[in-house]
Amino acid sequence: MSFVVSGSNVIPFVGQVDAEELTEWMSALSSLMPGERLVPFSDLTDEEKLSAEIAIVANPHPDEIAKLPNLIWIHSVWAGVERMVAEFKDSSFDIVRLIDPELSRTMAEAVLSWSLYLHRDMPAYLHQQKNREWKARPYKKASQKTVGILGLGSLGATAANTLFEAGFKVAGWSRSNKELSGIQTYAGPKGLKTIFSKSDILVCLLPLTGETRGLINRDLLTLMPDRAGIINFGRGPIINKIDFLGALETGVLSHAVLDVFETEPLPEDDAFWDQPNVTVLPHISAPTDIQTASEIVAGNINNFRATGELPQIVNRGRGY
Repeated sequence: MSFVVSGSNVIPFVGQVDAEELTEWMSALSSLMPGERLVPFSDLTDEEKLSAEIAIVANPHPDEIAKLPNLIWIHSVWAGVERMVAEFKDSSFDIVRLIDPELSRTMAEAVLSWSLYLHRDMPAYLHQQKNREWKARPYKKASQKTVGILGLGSLGATAANTLFEAGFKVAGWSRSNKELSGIQTYAGPKGLKTIFSKSDILVCLLPLTGETRGLINRDLLTLMPDRAGIINFGRGPIINKIDFLGALETGVLSHAVLDVFETEPLPEDDAFWDQPNVTVLPHISAPTDIQTASEIVAGNINNFRATGELPQIVNRGRGY
């Protein structure tokens, strides 16, 4: 898709970020787009709000976006866009999400780290330490464990390859068929059941859509091997919480590493805090790198200015 570009060079930065982070984004982006005038939303004039064709956004407030009536597209500095897809479902502008190889590398690093944490029985050793128990647990090679990946987009594919290089057997599931060298891949409802049944450790990297909300439920959890572990780095509502807590309490799951939740920050009275077989993380598995993200955003905008061509846009029907 392409457009005739009018030449307006005012680009609002619209985001719910603190002053320090805003300064970092403004500095990095401005240095990479010397022909543009990047302006925080709060500093825009009424005329600039009307002229803006592009906005760079970080968790933008809908009321502020509504005051930019002539947007052609917005570029998120984050990979997750499900909230914007829901809030701006009737808007005429397109949404571009961040696709950053550095984000994929960081996520793969986290997936490997926490997969090894579960593989080497670290939660059990932590429990033994609390009980002053000196006991070696049986060791299995990585090649004796299967790690399943839900979601084989850029994040999932990189994570799958990293796990494979570390010696694990790796399987992956996606909505449609995909092929990865050395990775057993599955798709569709039947494939979903298969990957749950094979995975000693299951890693969720799925986006939140209408199809994935509540996807990890009792029916699928009961298919997993005895004492399996789960890592959720996707989105919190993908897990059916009642079913998940039941699987933890009955021993269907040995341990879960959770980095994403339906409400963030996780409320102090949430049941996950007190689960002895849950590791709670504060959404830190793959933080955005401001410099590399800025390079990608600036490159996409510079190309649009030169050619009128949009980068890959979000499919609102799919939700990503």
